[in-house]
Amino acid sequence: MNRTTISLLATVTALVAVTGVASLGDGAEDTTPAGKAREMPVERTALTCPRPTDAELATTEYTAYTPAAESTAEGRGEGHAYLLPAPEYTAGFGTDEDEDEDGEGPEPLVALEQPGVPVAESIDTYGAPALAGTAEQLLAPGWTVQQTTSVRSGSGQGLMGTACQVPDSEFWFAGASTADARNDYVHLTNPDESPVVVDIQLYGPEGRLESGLGGEGVTVPGGTSVPVRLTTLTDEPLADLAVQVTARTGRIGAQIEATDAQLGVDWLTPVSATTGPLVLPGIPADARTVRLVAYAPGDDDVALDVALSGPTGSFTPAGNESITLRSRTLTAIDLEDLTQGQPGSLVLTPSSGSGDGRVVVGLRVTQGEDDEREMAFIPATAPIEQRASVAGNTAKGTTLSLVAPDEAAEVRITVSGGSGGGDAPEPETYTVEARSTLAIAPELPDGAKGRYAITIERLGGGELYASRTLSKKQDDMVTFTVQTIPDDRSTVSVPQTGPDLSVLTD
Repeated sequence: MNRTTISLLATVTALVAVTGVASLGDGAEDTTPAGKAREMPVERTALTCPRPTDAELATTEYTAYTPAAESTAEGRGEGHAYLLPAPEYTAGFGTDEDEDEDGEGPEPLVALEQPGVPVAESIDTYGAPALAGTAEQLLAPGWTVQQTTSVRSGSGQGLMGTACQVPDSEFWFAGASTADARNDYVHLTNPDESPVVVDIQLYGPEGRLESGLGGEGVTVPGGTSVPVRLTTLTDEPLADLAVQVTARTGRIGAQIEATDAQLGVDWLTPVSATTGPLVLPGIPADARTVRLVAYAPGDDDVALDVALSGPTGSFTPAGNESITLRSRTLTAIDLEDLTQGQPGSLVLTPSSGSGDGRVVVGLRVTQGEDDEREMAFIPATAPIEQRASVAGNTAKGTTLSLVAPDEAAEVRITVSGGSGGGDAPEPETYTVEARSTLAIAPELPDGAKGRYAITIERLGGGELYASRTLSKKQDDMVTFTVQTIPDDRSTVSVPQTGPDLSVLTD
């Protein structure tokens, strides 16, 4: 046997040995062909939560949850999932970050220990900071944290809620305002160690607002948050605005705290800016007003066909059959008597022959009358492709809205046990009929305590969109907040590799 043959045999033997170790790594044979992508659970998820309102009489509830894993294969450990304070930064003054007695920094908050079991914490809101944190390994896929604040006094009285968000480099918002009755802040949170420079741009009915009042080059040091009041960026009192937040490098969290002297307070969350269809799910049945705010950031005008998807099907609202958006200008329309006493979802589809540019669109919805009115916001959202979860639900006052804008969709709903104990009910399967909205009020079994989570799985059929409404009686008025539920992106495509012995031959 010559040396070339020995070398070749040794190489083949080594390759076989390496391949054997790889196949034994997760205790199961991987049948995915080499070169094909394999769906794997994400191993790390980051979230940021904005600073709660600084109202003196307010309480904030945080609920963290990761859906139960089907298996613990592939060597993933239990990992961790928690949030840390991101104190407010003021130029020239730094932050007020506190250390514990050992000088080791702040304690983790809303720490999650295992999938499938929600954890809830309550804090007095005044002076509470923004939060940022990560979940790793088994707790990372689908990790979600709900932040819900009950404001009991002042012009911002009401219920404000948001799902803590995955940091990114760009965000769009539709429905902000610099009107005299409004007091809106963009809250910027930097989850990383390096500082991030952020640009904030406002767009109104006449297009981009030219202003040198401080929206360009806002520095957010690592691990801190910075609130920016919109009225410091322009001296124009505009009832409706679109807002673009862009990080020049790195990533941030960004949400808008919208306070209205007559309509209360809520979080204005980012819009999923797409080319259509645009779906805004979960308009409450008793909505008193529905105001649409839309902006086309591209070079072309965009015409949109309007439909309301209700419990029994879809119809076109009289007088608002279509909307034309002029390029780089903002359009605001009051949709009178839209729901007609039934829950629904707004679906906007580009008209035939219309421009196919992105659209930024959101709704401001109000409930109540006179001094008992309150507002909430519903942005256009991304669909649930496989799975999504929403936390912070209560035994009473929780409504889930599911909409299938085209074909019928099959859905499985899994309700967790309560954060204070109690068993979880059995999962239930529903059919969301084509072009309709299905409203569900989940029921908890006897003995369930605290807040709970809902996991939505799309089993088949057409596209599926979802939102969750929380309502709470406060004094003599019913307060509410709406959160959309996009896909949790809990898996990632990983290309498969395999041994290729052709490299050993000429």
